Amino acid sequence: MVKHIFADLLLWSLGHALYGTAKMDDGEKGQSWRNQNLDSIPLNLDVGLRSLDLSNNFIRHLHKLDLPYLEQLDLSSNQLELISEGALGDLALLGKLNLSINALNNNLDMNSKGLQSIGGLKSLDLSLNSLGNEAVKLYLRNKSSLEELKMSGNSLTWLTHYLFKESEGLRSIIIDDNLISAIDRGTFEPLEKLEKLNLARNNLAHICDFKLQRVKYLNLSRNSIQFFIAVEDNHMYSLEILDLSHNKLLYFPILPEFNQLKYLYLHHNLVGTLNSEATMVFEANTLYNEVVRQGDHRIGKNKLHSTWRLMSSLKYIDLSYNHFTSFPLETLSLLSALEGLDFGFNCVQRLTWNVRHDSASEYYRQIYFPSLKYLNMQSNGLVSISPLFFWALTQIETINLQDNSLQPCGPVDQVRSSSSPQQLNLNSSCVAFGKLRTLKHLSLEDNNIRILHAKAFQKSSLVSLNLARNSHMVMQAGALEDIKETLQSLTISELNRTDSELFLPCMPMLMHLNISNNNLNALPNNLSCSPLREFNIRNNAFVSLNYSLIRAISGQLRVMHISGNYFSCCDSQWLSTLSNSSIEMPDITNTECFIGDSSIPINEYLNNSSQYCSRHIEGIHFGQIIIVVLFVTVLVTALTMFTRKMCCLKRSFIV
Repeated sequence: MVKHIFADLLLWSLGHALYGTAKMDDGEKGQSWRNQNLDSIPLNLDVGLRSLDLSNNFIRHLHKLDLPYLEQLDLSSNQLELISEGALGDLALLGKLNLSINALNNNLDMNSKGLQSIGGLKSLDLSLNSLGNEAVKLYLRNKSSLEELKMSGNSLTWLTHYLFKESEGLRSIIIDDNLISAIDRGTFEPLEKLEKLNLARNNLAHICDFKLQRVKYLNLSRNSIQFFIAVEDNHMYSLEILDLSHNKLLYFPILPEFNQLKYLYLHHNLVGTLNSEATMVFEANTLYNEVVRQGDHRIGKNKLHSTWRLMSSLKYIDLSYNHFTSFPLETLSLLSALEGLDFGFNCVQRLTWNVRHDSASEYYRQIYFPSLKYLNMQSNGLVSISPLFFWALTQIETINLQDNSLQPCGPVDQVRSSSSPQQLNLNSSCVAFGKLRTLKHLSLEDNNIRILHAKAFQKSSLVSLNLARNSHMVMQAGALEDIKETLQSLTISELNRTDSELFLPCMPMLMHLNISNNNLNALPNNLSCSPLREFNIRNNAFVSLNYSLIRAISGQLRVMHISGNYFSCCDSQWLSTLSNSSIEMPDITNTECFIGDSSIPINEYLNNSSQYCSRHIEGIHFGQIIIVVLFVTVLVTALTMFTRKMCCLKRSFIV
């Protein structure tokens, strides 16, 4: 989804900048001995090697390597437990060394001396070696040139200020999946080049003095963090991505006032447990005063809101899988640059306009989300949304309302909801989408919609609409009339519809149509208006498809899903049109057609269509002949008997 697109782009660019030195030029020489069941390093290696991969073998001892040009060495997934003191001494150009998944918790003194001889190492991976605090301290001696360090899956419990004392050039540190419960002050602060820090899957309980000014990416997910508080200073922080997901947060984090944060991940926490937004904000500010001001309980300014108001670069926030029972309107509206918000899988049944009144007016104070384009409210149990909330979404393009209990308004309620904010009916039990003039993509899947009224999307310009899994929905004629000129993607699967209940208007822009999992036995005639590129008719009751319609749409059609129907093998002119074109049918191997009571894989039928259907036709003709002969025989016999009887009666009458 949108959040992955945002994050992946930034992570890629950051990772490329950090690890670009590890890439080998086209002209460099490399050799791989991966998965060769080696128990020692091969002899007579080419002294000109620049890259050597010995991973996934059974090497236990590392002796001297005479490879003066070697830049990259991979010894991961071996049984390495001993590194001779001079084993790596001649590798003057070695920049990247992978020793992960070995047994380096043994022979610490000798191994550490062996590693100390590498003066120019830039990247070191010591993951999954069962290393404790003292072992790591030994292995990081004489590593002043180190830029990238990975120590995932070890046994570190406490990070001390002397741990990276000889590696102050580090740009990336990954220490996820350890047992860290404490970090000494001054552990990371001296690392002036540190940009990426991953401490996920540890035992951290809180962050109360964050002051890593140069870190751009910070991953603290899957700990036990209850609160995150940054120190109060006037420094500019470089933080762009902060991942606090899968923790025990009760409050929004209090971040540095001057920051460049773009992506904030808070999903799978306990935020919202305190019920009201006002209570949560008050408690967060109280905690801030206790932690930062050494127990001063006096609450001056609203620190949480003042710092969030200054986050002018935050584009995306993920608050899904928390405990919200009300939507934190005022806090989130402070994020003026926010483009994407994931609020799925919470407990907001009624999205009410719980905004404080303007003291100078009797009307509700209107706030806005001026940059919000993507909103996910999936699986909240929503039964109503305040019209004032929709008024606040001035730039919204995508809304996901899947798995709720919302009912779209009819034409009358749509008109009422289009009036000024002061005249809106705030007690309306239906949702009017007409005022969302910028909305392009809407999902109402699985909302138990009863009626989709005519003019349900009046004054809208939807590009995609998902109405799937509303199995009792009655779609009135004209329900899609207002979006027929703009709609490009329509999903109406699992509605339990038949052809007599499905009416689609002519949609000249429709390219993707999903009518799967219904009871349809005929295609809507108006489909010939649409330049369909992807068409899904799986799991219906089709016996055949309209040949002229298929021929009309096949020109632009690229993909069609057809399995799960009751196609007649010998009424398949439409199928020949599809199979002879460049149209892709991904599920054709799972599709069958029927001749009488027998089913045949449709691929097999296509290869021998004349054979199967000629036999079927011959069988039909032979059966018809037998029936006719029997009928004629019975008729002749009956006429003969009738004639004889009449003759006998006539003779009796004469006598």
